[in-house]
Amino acid sequence: MILKALRKNGAVTINYYKNGLLQTFKGKVQRLDLTDQTLSLKDEQQNTFSIRLSGIKEIY
Repeated sequence: MILKALRKNGAVTINYYKNGLLQTFKGKVQRLDLTDQTLSLKDEQQNTFSIRLSGIKEIY
């Protein structure tokens, strides 16, 4: 289910846990690294951000 949502070409919104707090991030998928279990995203200001796959709660 998560991998299907990551195939979208447009922006995705991800709810994820970081340090026990639920956070939201909106951006385009840059890279999915299955070795490190991370997802790299780029926001509107072209900043790259990484999220651990285990912390993802929802993608839409």
